[in-house]
Amino acid sequence: MVERYAREEMTKHWTQHARYAAWLEVEKAAVKAWNKIGLIPDEDCEKIVKNASFSVERIEEIEAITRHDLIAFNTSVSESLGEESRWFHYGMTSSDAVDTGVALQMKNSLEIVIKDVKMLMESIKKRAEEHKFTLMVGRSHGIHGEPITFGLTLAVWYDEMARHLTNLEQTMDVIAVGQISGAMGNFAHAPLELEELAMAELGLKSEPCSNQVVHRDRYARLATALALMASSIEKFAVQIRHLQRTEVYEAEEYFAKGQKGSSAMPHKRNPILTENITGLARTIRACATPAMENVVLWHERDISHSSNERFWLPDAFITTDFMLHRMNNVIANLTVMPENMMKNLNLTGGLVFSQRVLLELPIAGVSREDAYRIVQRNAMKVWSEIQQGKPSINEDGESLYLGHLLADTELREKLSEKQIRECFNYEYYTKNVDKIFHRVFKDSK
Repeated sequence: MVERYAREEMTKHWTQHARYAAWLEVEKAAVKAWNKIGLIPDEDCEKIVKNASFSVERIEEIEAITRHDLIAFNTSVSESLGEESRWFHYGMTSSDAVDTGVALQMKNSLEIVIKDVKMLMESIKKRAEEHKFTLMVGRSHGIHGEPITFGLTLAVWYDEMARHLTNLEQTMDVIAVGQISGAMGNFAHAPLELEELAMAELGLKSEPCSNQVVHRDRYARLATALALMASSIEKFAVQIRHLQRTEVYEAEEYFAKGQKGSSAMPHKRNPILTENITGLARTIRACATPAMENVVLWHERDISHSSNERFWLPDAFITTDFMLHRMNNVIANLTVMPENMMKNLNLTGGLVFSQRVLLELPIAGVSREDAYRIVQRNAMKVWSEIQQGKPSINEDGESLYLGHLLADTELREKLSEKQIRECFNYEYYTKNVDKIFHRVFKDSK
């Protein structure tokens, strides 16, 4: 239900009716501005503001003849008025209504996206606090590296989303821009004061120098901001997909009672939500290409941008909104398995502690090269034994790696048994988690 509500909340801003409603809002703001300047009489202004309306069906009927959507819109609205209709669209050009109307749609939609981002960040923060000290293995190249915590993984995600939130908030300032500058944007038929009054009424800023259109680098900024965020969310989703693999099985999407994973294999529990998110991210990134191509228009304007904006703008916003709600659902309900995380952490027989041993040897006077040789030599023995099926923990309950290190005479000349055993301490790797969390979450409420 939450995801469905998110789609409907966003979609309502991108219907055909919403598009014309935004134009009407702009036109009414211009009428009010002309009234304040002194051109349109109070009575006519009041009638237009109160009575101006349109019919989507009527607009489509007129457009079939005129082949011009804004003219069809103006005609439909004029039919709802009397003689005062002469002031409707006065001194304006099509882009004044269209681009400023789109600015309203983008502003309203971006407000929803920003709210969604804050929602997701709150869910990530909650799970990060929950698993602040839940040990797991850190992987590089997909290979076990050193101990980390699942909370740190989530803190990384939170910090990344915080950057996107800042970017989106700054992008809002870039896209919440409109114009009523007339044909060619020279203000020959409407003073700058008119635009300033109208934009204040609409809650937008004025395009400083529009040359008839709101410049499309602003739209491209929006598209790339959404695309960047989508890439990060896909990054989170891909990691969850990996953690759900049968061989790993450290975390899993919530699997509801009665849910089915496969039509052929009844045992399957697939990461369908995060796989879905990966596909959605690709769609959102695809919107960045036409947005950047649209920056290049002929001279003062053409309409090569218009056709694809009718697709990529609603698609980008609606898909982003859905994706954020879907990811929030995944995070909030994610099943985390600390026991399996610890099991996998011990899978390589203590090799995750190799660097700790390596760093102790130079302190004992051993060269970096010799230290690396000693530590790696014993590590390679463990890899070989694990490949042969030898348990990672020996009969004495000690890891394979610790056993080899304790038996290495060259190493024992430099480090005592106690010093070597102290290297196999998980708390060593979590000692700075609180400080890291403070850096990440210090400004969050």
